[in-house]
Amino acid sequence: MHRHPDRIRLLQGATNFRDLGGYIGHEGRPVRWGRLFRSDHLADLTGDDHARVQSLGLRRAFDFRGVRESAAKAYDLPGVRRHALTIEPVVAQRMDAMTAAGTSMTADLMAGLMRDLYRNLVNEHAHRFAELFEHLLEDDAPMVFHCTAGKDRTGIAAALILLALGVPRQTVEADYLLTNELYQHPPLPPSSTPPEALAVLWRVQEDFLTEGLAAIEQDQGGLERYFEHRLGLDAKRRQALRERYLSDN
Repeated sequence: MHRHPDRIRLLQGATNFRDLGGYIGHEGRPVRWGRLFRSDHLADLTGDDHARVQSLGLRRAFDFRGVRESAAKAYDLPGVRRHALTIEPVVAQRMDAMTAAGTSMTADLMAGLMRDLYRNLVNEHAHRFAELFEHLLEDDAPMVFHCTAGKDRTGIAAALILLALGVPRQTVEADYLLTNELYQHPPLPPSSTPPEALAVLWRVQEDFLTEGLAAIEQDQGGLERYFEHRLGLDAKRRQALRERYLSDN
């Protein structure tokens, strides 16, 4: 199902744009197609891309990028209102600090930084995901949420949405890993960071998402408690979310 032909929207200026529709959620009801899209950043869309995106009827874009990221790659989609849900990137900052301290970056060290990132996302930035759910409950107009690569901040957001809709964890993980088949990072400037470490940075690994979900269990008292107390999604509001985004067939 994660490779459903209707899932992936081929664009020239964004490689990780896809629909969360079709996944089977609560009580066997599929997620509605054409309502929930995830993506990498949208600043490099071509004219043809704009036409394709406009045909989806998008009305809202939720941008998890940091302030400088957003300013460096600003965008304007006709008819689409952008909402900033700012989460500043921290991995690059930690890499710079480690390099300045004389640490040689390795693939294992990079993977550790990424696992730390996922714990940080669910623990320290729950308020941003809570804001996203507020918007989802207010209106079910087609929307897209994204960060720069559409893999980490966006990956956690997608996982939380799908889990709230009752999609099984195995399916959530498959959607998360689909990034490795789709995302193409832009040309990179010369770097002293070894290629094998950069390869970890620009991909996703199952254990990254596992680390984030483990943090919810270990640090937040479990998924149900996290939904209710950190994301503002009690049972009634989760049911309202399901009525908006799950189909009857």
